[in-house]
Amino acid sequence: MNRIHSEQEFQEQVGQNKPTVAVFKAAWCKDCHFIDPFMPDVEQAYADKLTFVEIDRDELPDLCEKYNILGIPSFIVFRQGREVTRFVSKLRKTREEIEQFLDRSVEVANALPS
Repeated sequence: MNRIHSEQEFQEQVGQNKPTVAVFKAAWCKDCHFIDPFMPDVEQAYADKLTFVEIDRDELPDLCEKYNILGIPSFIVFRQGREVTRFVSKLRKTREEIEQFLDRSVEVANALPS
């Protein structure tokens, strides 16, 4: 998963036609570390449909404030610079829940006009 280090880099990535999954995390977040072991396999399974990027909440706090990132990890899917879907909950996210979110996000993104 590519790590984003600036707001400009973030805007360039989420402006693409191929949907981008922005995963907002932090080094100190236990629930973020919980998803680390299976996320590479998830990313690979969706590689033809989605691009994944990681944003450290502490490295880019203004960006996180702009998108109202309060709980982490948070998943937001963007296409052509617009938010398509969002998965945020205070509960630990399972692989199955993340994959269900990604499946729905692909459907929504594909339904949008190009």
